[in-house]
Amino acid sequence: MADPARRRATYQDVLRAPENKVAEVIDHELYLSPRPGSRHAHAASSLGIKLGAPFMFGGGGPGGWIILDEPELHLGREPAILVPDLAGWRRERMQLAEEVAYFTIAPDWVCEVLSPSTGRLDRAQKLPLYGAEGVRHAWLVDPSQRTLEVYRNESGRWLLLATHAEATRVRAEPFEAVELELGALWTDAPAREG
Repeated sequence: MADPARRRATYQDVLRAPENKVAEVIDHELYLSPRPGSRHAHAASSLGIKLGAPFMFGGGGPGGWIILDEPELHLGREPAILVPDLAGWRRERMQLAEEVAYFTIAPDWVCEVLSPSTGRLDRAQKLPLYGAEGVRHAWLVDPSQRTLEVYRNESGRWLLLATHAEATRVRAEPFEAVELELGALWTDAPAREG
């Protein structure tokens, strides 16, 4: 809970934030996080590539999704301003017809890549907000532990469906139509030919 004596953070605070920080507003408080490090960025980028082909473009998968890197979300009446590492919307719920600076429709899926500087914020503050705003699925990826936690929203509470580790091949909600090789998310994964 934010201290009532403190000034309430606004979107202007986000706009004024240093370029080398990710700015978010939760419960009227401004949170500044460092830009992702190499392991974090590699995991998020690799996951976006792995999911993008089959789920955005239908290459070897069902299509039907819009998946974006670091979209700015404004959720709730007094909006929380959140920036997940990845977010996905089913195409029937959102179209990218016009240019916007941020999105007000809650995603169907979010993914947060945990790091020492953001893990607590992602778990303790952002995940409950996503649940309250109706996000149906959440993934937490931890490059240090080489894990993927898969959650489903059940009436505003997160149900842990599975924890996968190392280089396992998995089918994870809501993208279970395609097998995902977790080893591709870790920076020390061996390079594959072809």
